[in-house]
Amino acid sequence: MEEYGKILIIATPIFLVLIIIEKIYGIYKKDDTAPLIDSVSSISSGITNSVKDVLGLSLTFISYEWMVSKIAIFHLEANILAYCIAFIAIDFYGYWSHRWAHQINLFWNKHAIHHSSEEFNLACALRQPIASLANLFTFLLIPAALLGVPATVIAIALPLHLFLQFWYHTKHIKKMGILEYILVTPSHHRVHHAINPEYLDKNHSQIFIFWDKLFGTFQAELDTVPPVFGITRPANTWNPIRINFQHLALLIKDAWRTESWKDKLTIWFKPTGWRPENFEEKYPVNKIENVFDFDKYGTQNSQKLIYWSVAQVLITLLFVTYLFDNIAKIGLPNIFIYGFFILITIYSYTELMDKSKYSVFWEGLRFAIAIGIILYYGDWFGLNRVLSFSNYIILGYLSFSFLITIYFVTVDFKINQNQPLNSLTTK
Repeated sequence: MEEYGKILIIATPIFLVLIIIEKIYGIYKKDDTAPLIDSVSSISSGITNSVKDVLGLSLTFISYEWMVSKIAIFHLEANILAYCIAFIAIDFYGYWSHRWAHQINLFWNKHAIHHSSEEFNLACALRQPIASLANLFTFLLIPAALLGVPATVIAIALPLHLFLQFWYHTKHIKKMGILEYILVTPSHHRVHHAINPEYLDKNHSQIFIFWDKLFGTFQAELDTVPPVFGITRPANTWNPIRINFQHLALLIKDAWRTESWKDKLTIWFKPTGWRPENFEEKYPVNKIENVFDFDKYGTQNSQKLIYWSVAQVLITLLFVTYLFDNIAKIGLPNIFIYGFFILITIYSYTELMDKSKYSVFWEGLRFAIAIGIILYYGDWFGLNRVLSFSNYIILGYLSFSFLITIYFVTVDFKINQNQPLNSLTTK
């Protein structure tokens, strides 16, 4: 946990700088593909996922280390060859786990968050799941285990493999010549994120594109079919925690409603989007039928709400950085209390971004939790040792945030409901 936290402290500012560069470049080219409020939601999703991972809130049924101890034919040293084998094995593992996440109802729940943005930019790469609480696919690493690749090599290669998938989430890089035949490029991944019928469930590869060509899921980006992004059942919320469980909620409802016991048992493993017979008519859900004719979610917002949301996510990143940098000092079970506070924080300000009146409740709950923490521990998880007046800073910020939330719900949202659409920003 602590080592991964340290890695994230290094990686996060790099990601943020690249996101900012993409934003500036888009403005300069008059082709801004990264609306601020969408980016805030994406970064918030990345925070929830990283907190979950650092706290170890996931279960692995078969560990890679156990597989190596049982089935290894050779025993490689942690050298360049071992890392190369590990990287290819992880990419094979990534292709199939990614493909099944798109093709099986239950597994789509953990992946829908990544596709939920109706934009395509570097920030949306950070939309990663908190719903993936169990790792069922470790067996896909059997080829590496057979060759005796050390578990330490896999542990290092896995986050590296994940981080290398960041760069190709952009519309600004067009086709890349010969690299299109070797690597997953922005063009390939635009196809993957698109909801056009021509592009659905294509290009599942993560680093090397040859897996799609080998297993029949490759589709080139067509000049005549511009990709349209999102999910066919749009999330209609900026709240990443709610997005993480929307599809699961629908599956549970459908399994409960259907009278067929066969459907109750098999709905989880049917193709993604499958519902019992006539359910689309009996229990309709919002679904995009024409990808070139639908309204993107949440494009009409006041500048005040947008800038406040940006401020909130940046302040939250400061809270998260302190957690990641002090995991050992904070210790158990306090890191879970801290993690819970972060999740409530994100739930609160993204509810405000959704213009929900209940955001006042969530902000009040966050404020109450923070007061309880400071009263019980005497300070903010040892921060007073670094900054003697930290209690006043944190309580002052949370008081101000609570008042601002009340202002938005009682004043700003009502004012902007009465304004014509062309008076509001779409970015």
